[in-house]
Amino acid sequence: MEHPLAQFKFCPKCGSSRFEVHNGKSKHCADCGFTYYFNPSSATVALIQNERGELLVCRRGKEPAKGTLDLPGGFVDMFETGEEGVIREVKEETGLDVSRAQYLFSLPNLYLYSGFLVHTLDMFFRCTVADTGHFHAMDDAADAFFLPLRDIRLEDFGLDSVRRGLGMFLEQELSTRQTQD
Repeated sequence: MEHPLAQFKFCPKCGSSRFEVHNGKSKHCADCGFTYYFNPSSATVALIQNERGELLVCRRGKEPAKGTLDLPGGFVDMFETGEEGVIREVKEETGLDVSRAQYLFSLPNLYLYSGFLVHTLDMFFRCTVADTGHFHAMDDAADAFFLPLRDIRLEDFGLDSVRRGLGMFLEQELSTRQTQD
């Protein structure tokens, strides 16, 4: 797999073609001296359960992994916090209003967007919504529904970090339930 820096041919500051690899995570312009560091984009993933403990899942309406299962979420916009980003994404994709977004953990990911491999840092949040009975799929989601945790099959989820993060979440949920029993 080609390093993402290889896709950047010209200096973003002055436009020079003498934009050369500086080290494993940056390129340096020989003309203006600008050094560009390649960092991941921030993204969010929402874990929303209803009163029965079922998890809200979506079906992806767009590539990558169109048609596979996913969790609500997406890229964080400039000047947004992770919490603001996940709240906005849940609203855009399901119409649900998040009243609380609790950060759980993050995972690195590779996300192919329009033929460009984007390195992301996916932040997972446990989200609380007041009314889980009124939602519908919108924006990037082709469908949205609640799924009992026992019926979740990780292989049905198309994005690697969502599969890994959901696996971690399910493991935590099972260990919490076993401790409570």
